[in-house]
Amino acid sequence: MITIVGPGGVGGLLAALLIRSGAEVTVVARPATAERLGRDGLTVESAKYGNFTVNPTVTLVAPGGPPAIIAVKQYGLADVIPDLAVAQPTEILSLLNGVVHAPLVHNAFPASVTTNGSITVVVERRADGVIHHPVNFLQVVVPADAAGSAIVAALRAADVDVKAQGSELEVLWRKLSFLAPMALLTSWADAPLGEALNRDPEFTRGIVEEVAAIATAEGVRTSPQQLHEYLEGLAPGAMSSLALDVRRGGPTELGALGDDLIYRAGNHSISTPTIERAVNTIGARLGG
Repeated sequence: MITIVGPGGVGGLLAALLIRSGAEVTVVARPATAERLGRDGLTVESAKYGNFTVNPTVTLVAPGGPPAIIAVKQYGLADVIPDLAVAQPTEILSLLNGVVHAPLVHNAFPASVTTNGSITVVVERRADGVIHHPVNFLQVVVPADAAGSAIVAALRAADVDVKAQGSELEVLWRKLSFLAPMALLTSWADAPLGEALNRDPEFTRGIVEEVAAIATAEGVRTSPQQLHEYLEGLAPGAMSSLALDVRRGGPTELGALGDDLIYRAGNHSISTPTIERAVNTIGARLGG
């Protein structure tokens, strides 16, 4: 059995794939979502895995014992930690964006069972509850020392590409260094990535250079060229989940993908005028 905490886009897709592979899965959801899942099941429309519906076991509180995947947004982590700590999972894999959550997860659960990994995927739970996965790509990365975990084995059996490499620090920063520029640019421009990249090339260059400098100072060497090539290689119509959340009026992960970068840059005496401009623009749209 595996517990999925947070059946949004990421959690919903992983839960559905695990169930389809034959795994026993319990989904922990809020009351309204739990009611809908119990009534309608979990429907996926995926460019990679096809269209299908599964019927998960749904609960409001994590069951005791089974391995658990935490797939909530960063701002929802504090709400799920207390019940999950009571459940005492035999393994925990958190798949949150950013790096600010990692100490919170490690402080809440024994180090021997806890892993912070990353997931790269374009996926959204639409208003009708359908998990929409429009791009033929999904990859989970965990630290090398988690290669033999039960969760990794179950994900691989469900046809999820899982790589085990490097340290936890490297796994989290590699994801953040690529995600933050895309998230900040699309949210700042309120536009798909292709348009956001070209709206103000100097602004794009500043975001990329500042994020690369922070990642390198934090211990994961990163070049602006790497990041820019990655952004140019993405689908021009891609939108980040941060940009979509900003359009809805929040809540958002701006703290984890913007404010935390500024804070860490300050620790290394790195100037971040472009990131600060993006964060201020996005914050103003949110009414902050």
